[in-house]
This record gives sequence, structure tokens and C-alpha cells, in this order.
Amino acid sequence: MDQLSATASYEVGPRDRRARIAVAGAYLVQGFCFAGLLTQVATLQRKFGFDDTQLSLVLLAVPVVSGVGSVVAGLLSTRFGSSPVLRVGGPGVALAIALTGFAAERWHLYLALVFVGFMLGLVDATMNMQGVGVERRYGRPVLNSFHAVWSAGAILGALATSGTARLHLSIGESLATVAVIGAILAVIAGRGQLRRSEEALETPAATQAAVEANIPWRPIVLIGIAMMLMFIADSAVSNWSSVFIEKALHAGTSVAALGLAAYQTTMLLGRTAGDRLVSRFSPTAVVSVGGVVGGLGLILVAVSSTPALSIAGFAVVGLGLSLVVPQSFSAAGRLDPAGTGIAIARVNLFNYVGFIVGAGLIGAVAESLSLRWAFVIPAVLAAGIVVLAPAFRTHTPPADVAN
Repeated sequence: MDQLSATASYEVGPRDRRARIAVAGAYLVQGFCFAGLLTQVATLQRKFGFDDTQLSLVLLAVPVVSGVGSVVAGLLSTRFGSSPVLRVGGPGVALAIALTGFAAERWHLYLALVFVGFMLGLVDATMNMQGVGVERRYGRPVLNSFHAVWSAGAILGALATSGTARLHLSIGESLATVAVIGAILAVIAGRGQLRRSEEALETPAATQAAVEANIPWRPIVLIGIAMMLMFIADSAVSNWSSVFIEKALHAGTSVAALGLAAYQTTMLLGRTAGDRLVSRFSPTAVVSVGGVVGGLGLILVAVSSTPALSIAGFAVVGLGLSLVVPQSFSAAGRLDPAGTGIAIARVNLFNYVGFIVGAGLIGAVAESLSLRWAFVIPAVLAAGIVVLAPAFRTHTPPADVAN
């Protein structure tokens, strides 16, 4: 039986609604802080004199360490629950980006970014554990709405960087401002998160131990590969959209920035409507159609002859791929009704694999072929999301099934 169907009779109460608001706050903080840092990458490059290759290597270290943080989050959450880990990780991310801003020498920056990566991994895994726990209690799809909040937080983080730049604040002062706001919100949100006993609905200890031991790897790998393919496309858009519009289509910097803005905006819109779409159709349907739409959007970008057409293409990509990530975590959660967090931590690792592969692959294609081919490759790979969509039709594993 589908896990959400199994809990459909559960009556949503004030505690559940309070938890939903609190968990949404965690997503907001993560998106806000991450975008606040991401929009300062060019400033960090100038400050420390990195060339493009050096900068790529420095940034690639972040997802590698994030993968370690995700594994640690899975181990700690199994023992203590996800909330204690998330309540440390949220303010930890804020502190880490502040330290990055105040780094005076390269080795200071390296240590700060290792801290950033580890804390991002902790929070990425545990906020999705909490999100799946809330979805489990609601008995209907709600995880897409959390990722919509993340997207909104990312937009606010970018606006914060823009605002502090207009005030002529240094990178340290700018990131410290973002960090203080993020830390305060993280502490407030932590109070309402689900406790360990609330993350699963009346799961006996014996059943919990059995499910924990029998979470199957095959569907996790298939779902994870789909997520990885999504993040390869995301890497192409995030890292190369402005470069493509500016260099290949000869637009100004202000116009070039609109490609990523369009992508993030439609990503937010898609996730806002995502829960209703999943309820009406199915996870498999929305992921399959999303893969097709995302691939067509990337092709539109690759063949575009004007900035306006490319910006429209980026908007289509964001709309199409918006639901792949939240549905990946939701599908993983259905494999783990005891709420151990193991399945989510495993799937989350593919997030970082996709980022690493995407950064290397798209960069190499752009260097050796052209910027247009940098969008053709992820368009072809998006077909893999369509092929893997049936893997999102996950069910609770029986206790007597071997791993």
C-alpha cells in the first residue's frame, strides 16, 4: 500500500500545522543562506585571485564534503531523530557562510568552505527527513511546497546580496547580515520541528527495526540517478546561463542575469502547484512529463538566436524540472515508514554527485565544443529522467524482505 494512502485517515491537527510551518522555516533558511553565498562567488574569486580552474576546484570541494555531512546526518538521525541535527545544522550553515565572508587568506577560505559543505549536507538531509515526516502525518503530498519555500528563500538571498551591494557593504558584512537573519530564523523554526517519536506514525519498535534493516537499495539508486540527472541540468543553468546569454548572444550583464532569474521563478511556480499536481495525477506522471518539458527547454536554449528566446527556454527548464527533487525525497520517504532517515540520506548523496558531475561535464563540453553543446548534453540526459520515472512509484517495503 502506498504510504500516503495508508495514512490518509490520519486527522491533521494543530501540532501538524505547527510542524509544517517550522519545517518550512528550515527550508527558507537553507535557501536564503545558500543563495547569499552563491551570489558572492565572483567576489570571492576577485578577492583571492583565483583563475577559473582554481575556482572550479575550490567550489567542487563543497559538494564532496556535503556528501560526508549527509552520511553523518543519516547516522545521527537514526539514533537521535532529525530535529536535533537540523537544529544544530541550521545555525551552523549561517555561521559557516559568515566565516567565509571574513576569510582573510586562502587557507582560511578553504577551512570555511569545508565547514560550509559539511553543514549544508547535514541540513539538506535532515530538513528533507522532517519534510517527509510532515508529509507522512498529513497523508497527502506536501513536500513540493517545502521546496517552493526553499526557492523563495534563494530568491530572497539573492536580493539580500543585491541590497547589501547597493549599501556598499564588504563581502564579510554582507554575508554576516545574511547569517544573522538566517540564524535567528533557524532557531525560531527549530522549536516546532517534529520530535523523534513524531516522525513516524505509530510504528512499533520491532517494525521500525525491521524496516530500518530492509530499506531496499535498488529503488533508491534509480531515484538517485534521476535526481543526479536533474542536477546536471541544474548545474548547466546555474553556472552557464549568464555566460551563454552574454557571450553567445551578445547581451549585456543585466540581461544575462535574467536567464537564471527566469529559471528560479518558474521553479518556484512549479513547486507551488506541485502538491496538487501529484495528488491529481501521480509522482510518476509529473516526473515523466517534467523530464520531457525540461529537455525541450534545454533544446530551446541551445538553438536560441536571441536573448529573449534563451530566457524563455530557461523558464521552461525550471518549470519542467521543478518537481524532480521534492518527488525524489518523497519517494525515498515511502521506503522508510519508520522515519529513520536512512533512505533520504542515501538519495541525498546523488544531489552532490550530480553537482560534481555536472560542473565537470558541462565545463568540459563548453571548453571543447561550444556553449550551445553545453545545453544539448543535459537535454539528452533529461531523457533518462523520463525512463526512470516509474521508480518514483515506491511502496513501503515489507518487514520480511531482504535488503
